[in-house]
Amino acid sequence: MSHSLRDAVALGAALIGPPAVAAALVPLRAEPANVTLALALVVVVVAVAAFGNRVAGVLAALSSAVWFDFFLTRPYQRFTIDGADDIESALLLLVVGLVVAQLAARARRLQVITVTDAGHLARIHETARLVQAAGSPDKVVEQVRRQLIDVLGLWDCRFEYGALLGHPPQLKQDGGVAVGRGKWDIERHGWPEGEIELRVMGNGRYAGRFMLRPGPGAVPPLRTRLVAVTLADHAGAALDTDGQVLER
Repeated sequence: MSHSLRDAVALGAALIGPPAVAAALVPLRAEPANVTLALALVVVVVAVAAFGNRVAGVLAALSSAVWFDFFLTRPYQRFTIDGADDIESALLLLVVGLVVAQLAARARRLQVITVTDAGHLARIHETARLVQAAGSPDKVVEQVRRQLIDVLGLWDCRFEYGALLGHPPQLKQDGGVAVGRGKWDIERHGWPEGEIELRVMGNGRYAGRFMLRPGPGAVPPLRTRLVAVTLADHAGAALDTDGQVLER
């Protein structure tokens, strides 16, 4: 299938898929709208973005939020929402949908299967909720720190504010690892020795870095490392909102 045809099919799926899935979930709807149902629509966004492109993923995210409102929140079959919890769920669906659309598009460029694991999606959703709440950025950083330990199977992880010091190995935005100016073959050699740096950016500016201490066992696959990068992006968004970023 050509890229143009594939992208056209993805755009069609972005328009048709979310209302079809939302309508199928009607027998399961609850009050307030169940977050699990919102996550089901996030999976649709992931599938569309992975098959098509970022535009299709963004369109699927917007469509999912609209039809989540129409079918799964009161008043039903109307494009209005009465409950504060339902409004929050719809907004979080849109935010998480846009995030995973970006993640899926990035994964497609790297020719890997994007994340559809419910546990990873729940972590992204949970962190997006915390950022959306506009609470302390330190809480977001701490939550992401714990999630990175869990997702990547680390011995430990710490966050450093301030300027960059030294030149440790770095987990990059594309999920690869660099040592110095060269690319490290993580699939063949595993994690490099010592701590691994995962930089946190807020609106394109440096906000800090997570220092990762890998644990024993197999190196997490690329799609899992991309989830780790996405979680770090949430921390950057929280720090940028709070003004705790440095000029590059």
